[in-house]
Amino acid sequence: MKQRTILREASINGKSLHTGEEVTLTIKPATENHGIIFRRVDLYGKPDIQPMAENVTELIRSTTIANGHATIHTVEHVLSALHGCGVDNIVVEMNASEPPILDGSAKRFVNLIQEAEPVEQEAEREYIEIDQPLSVTSGNRSLIVLPHDGFRVTCTSADDRGVHTQHLSIDIDSETYISQIAPARTFTIYEDIEELLKLGKIQGGSLDSAIVIRGDKIISKEPLRFEDEFVRHKILDLVGDLMLLGKPIRAHVIAVRPGHALNSDLTKKILETRDKKKQGKAAVAKKATVLPNERALDIRRVLDTLPHRYPFVLVDRVLDINEEGKQLTAVKNVTINEPYFQGHFPGRPVMPGVLQIEAMAQAAGILMLLRTTSEGKVAFFMSCDKVKFRQAVEPGDQLEIHVELTKLRGNKIAQATGECKVAGKVVSSAELMFALVDSGDGS
Repeated sequence: MKQRTILREASINGKSLHTGEEVTLTIKPATENHGIIFRRVDLYGKPDIQPMAENVTELIRSTTIANGHATIHTVEHVLSALHGCGVDNIVVEMNASEPPILDGSAKRFVNLIQEAEPVEQEAEREYIEIDQPLSVTSGNRSLIVLPHDGFRVTCTSADDRGVHTQHLSIDIDSETYISQIAPARTFTIYEDIEELLKLGKIQGGSLDSAIVIRGDKIISKEPLRFEDEFVRHKILDLVGDLMLLGKPIRAHVIAVRPGHALNSDLTKKILETRDKKKQGKAAVAKKATVLPNERALDIRRVLDTLPHRYPFVLVDRVLDINEEGKQLTAVKNVTINEPYFQGHFPGRPVMPGVLQIEAMAQAAGILMLLRTTSEGKVAFFMSCDKVKFRQAVEPGDQLEIHVELTKLRGNKIAQATGECKVAGKVVSSAELMFALVDSGDGS
C-alpha cells in the first residue's frame, strides 16, 4: 500500500476542550516519508512537534506532547482521524496549544481530511509489525497486542461505579473507521466534573462537545449516535494514541478499560521491544564475523569477532589463517602505554605472562569461530597446560602469536597449542582449552 498525503490545505476553527482557547487548525500536504508534524505557528520560530511516544509529557484525560517550550494538548482525536483515514504525511498547523474539541468526536477532523482530499504518493507505506504477544497492565486495566495481518481492536469499556459496561470487536480500515468509530463522542461521569475543573481541565467543555453520564441518565445535546458509543470512543482514542508509534500498526489489540496512560505504556513497550530486536540482530550480525574465505583480519575485524575491549584486547591484527583453518598467525604490539606497565614493574616494565597466554587464547578463539557457526557465539578460555615462559617481553616488542587447533569436540570444545615469539625467538608457549558458548550466557 502506498503512503498518502492530502492534495490541498484546509482549516477548521473552534474552542479547545481543556484550555478553553479559540484555535484555528490547518492541515497541509507533506512530502513522502515526512510523517505527521504538529506546528505551533503562534510561537517564535514556529516550532514543530512530532507525535512520538518519547515526546509525551502528560496523560491526564488526554495526550499531551512537547518539544522544549512548545506543547500540544489533546492530540488524540486529530491523530485518530489521520490514522483512521490512512494519511501518513501531513503538517498540522495550530495558533494555540490545543486542537478544537468540536463535537467531541473525530468526525469533523475526518470531514476536514476529506475536504483536503487524500492522495497516494510513490513511496510504500511502512507499518509497525507485531510478531509476538505483548501486554501492559495497571490494576484492573490491561492492553494486549497480538500478531495480526491487519488492524483489529477488541475493547471493553467500563467504570469503577458500574455506570456502564460496553464491548466491541472491530476491524479498523478507512471505511469502518469513518462510519463506525469517528462519530463517537467523548464522555465523562458527572461526579468527575468538579475534580477535573479543579485540575484546570475541561475549561472549554460543554454539552455540545461531550456526553455526560449521571446515574442511568445520558445528558447531551443530541441522542447517542450508537448504543455502545462509549466503547467506540475508547477505540477512537486508542487508534489515535497508537499513532505515537510513528507509523500505523498491524496487530490485534485487546483492551480492557483502556486510557491514555495505559495506551502510552503500550506504545513504549512495542517500541522498546522493536529496538531490542534491532540491537540483537545487529549484535548477531556483528558476532557472525569470521568468513570462510578470510585469511587476514585488521583491528576492526578483530573487534567485530572478539567480545573483548580496552584494556583487554590482546590481538592487534591477524596476519594469516591457513586454508584448512587450523593455524593462525597474529600480532600484538607491546607499547609503554599498556596500563599494566604502571605496576608491572615500576622501573622495569615487563608484560605479564598471564597476558601472553590470554593473547594466545584470543587468537585461538578466532580460529574456533572460523571453524564453526560463529553467529551469536563467544569463545571462553577454560584451561591451560604445559605453560613455559622463556624470555621477558618489554615495551617496544612485537608479539607474534602462533596457534594451531589440535582437537575439536562437537564444534563446542577445542584444544589448541600456542606460542609467542619476539624477533623470531619463542618467549612463551602453552596448550589451551576453550569452549564456544552463546553470547547471552552469563557464565
